[in-house]
Amino acid sequence: MKGARDIAVVLALMAVGAASVSGQVRVSAQVESGRDIYVGERFGYYIVIEGADKPGQVDLEPLGDYDPQSTGNRKHSSTNIVNNKITQNIATIMTYSLTAGQAGRAQLPSLSVEIDGKTYRTNPVAISILKPGTTDRLDLEVALSEQQCYVGQPVIMTVKFYVSVSADIGDFQFNIPALSSDSFDIEEPDVTDPQAKLYRLHAGMAVSVSQRQVVHKGEDFILLSFSKALIPKYPGQMDLGTASVSAALAVGRVRSRNSLFDDFGFFGSRKQYKQFAVSSGPLGLTVLPVPEEGKPSGFYGLVGRYVISASATPTKVSVGDPITLTIKIGGSRYLKLVQWPALEEIGELAANFKIPSQKASPTLEDGFKVFTQTIRAVNDSVSAIPSIPLAYFDAEKGAYEVAKTTPIALEVAPTRTLTNADLEGVDSAEVNSQVEAIKQGLSANYEGLDALNNMSFSPLAALASPGYAALWAVPLIGLVSSLLIKLIAHTSPEKVAVKRRRQACRKAVTQLRTVASADAKRRNELLISIMKQYVGDRFDKTAGSLTPDDCHDAIVNATAALQDADKYRAALAECEAARYASMQTNTSAEKIKEVIGLVLAIEKKCRKC
Repeated sequence: MKGARDIAVVLALMAVGAASVSGQVRVSAQVESGRDIYVGERFGYYIVIEGADKPGQVDLEPLGDYDPQSTGNRKHSSTNIVNNKITQNIATIMTYSLTAGQAGRAQLPSLSVEIDGKTYRTNPVAISILKPGTTDRLDLEVALSEQQCYVGQPVIMTVKFYVSVSADIGDFQFNIPALSSDSFDIEEPDVTDPQAKLYRLHAGMAVSVSQRQVVHKGEDFILLSFSKALIPKYPGQMDLGTASVSAALAVGRVRSRNSLFDDFGFFGSRKQYKQFAVSSGPLGLTVLPVPEEGKPSGFYGLVGRYVISASATPTKVSVGDPITLTIKIGGSRYLKLVQWPALEEIGELAANFKIPSQKASPTLEDGFKVFTQTIRAVNDSVSAIPSIPLAYFDAEKGAYEVAKTTPIALEVAPTRTLTNADLEGVDSAEVNSQVEAIKQGLSANYEGLDALNNMSFSPLAALASPGYAALWAVPLIGLVSSLLIKLIAHTSPEKVAVKRRRQACRKAVTQLRTVASADAKRRNELLISIMKQYVGDRFDKTAGSLTPDDCHDAIVNATAALQDADKYRAALAECEAARYASMQTNTSAEKIKEVIGLVLAIEKKCRKC
């Protein structure tokens, strides 16, 4: 399948011609060639922009019935020399994945593509969709853990694909409509099979697939299974569509053309594959809204059972000293929807502590989502950090619950104010009898007037004395120097942050261009590090703790570029998935170029916002 798509891309690149040579822009569309398209399968659709080195804005609404999903953009440039005249040909290929609908002839409609303020239209593309064969050597089952749930309540969807042990299966492709629906947040459930391997579905989504031999319908089958947690966003009757699998099965052998082994029977033939498909029954899910009655303040949609705890260090401080407050929220396997606790909305906490508005990104540790914040007591009457509430809806009880942290005892001392006595020293204070005795003992040893020295201090004499001059000149020079440096550099934390954000793109692109020359085994890790660092620098996040979802949310919040954010998350998730499984990862120069293009696109939209 991938090879056919690559062939189609190459053919598209070869089609680049006169438009790019003449400096004009021409837009066309085509689908991948070299294979049949079957009902329920995803196939490649390409928009070729000749004479432009950047993608355009495409209106995909006419393709809505085909569930279009972007799979990235590719750039191509070539140089032609004709009659000693050098011409540069450039093209951009925007690639999409479409799902084939009903069998028969169909025509993909013309699309509008906006490039530099000018609108172009693609050509319609005729396709022929074939109905795959049916076979009892394949079977598919899809089940939900619940048929009815509340908004925000995780429901486990389990997919089971059966392949007869006697079947010789080639390529296969899942089509699970629920996993591409905007009506759900998707999370990975617990994986109990240590031998599970990652398999990449459409749009970069990875699943952990378990494989074992079972008896199904009285015969031996290989069972491939995986699960995903669906968290509904909206109430209503959800149609999850019909899941299907399209697979190529060997049905015999055909003689190879012009083979050196034509006269040797088996060696002069190759396997012949035909496409078959199997589908599950239609799936539906009833999603109820959480009740309005009894809804506590601070509830933002958590459904399930949750626990919350807090710790602080240090607990013995003075007014204004920093206190590191750590909050852990767990109890549920699915923590994607857990948000920062609204500390500023807790009256006692807001009144007695200074709470910064800036927040670090949360981390995941041992099944808990961990939030860390620095707070400062504003007066010495504070005796504790009050309880922090977490409101959630318990679906099993059908009632709201509020979990709370245990108050944390504090000892807050007032900030000490220096007095004149502190500045003048102990001579102005009373001394005890032991010190008086020591003074008397010392005076008994020196009774003559020659033991007395004139210790009076004169400011004018100090100015003229070399020793005193060094004492006052060195601090003065340091003070003046620091003022000059401050005036010249004129920096502040805010300006440092602005500079970091401004240089994030250039820094990331420079580093990405060096990845291709690195050792192949290190490229994946380098790519992960640079992609996280770019988001951290550009959007004031802690790079080391970022997840693909964190990067997606940061990009969307700053630019509203949902498509670019999805691509960035998919690319980063694919790289991270390759760390933990025997999954083929091609960190090629082409992939690095795609990431560079994505960073540049995000940066451009950041500057427009």
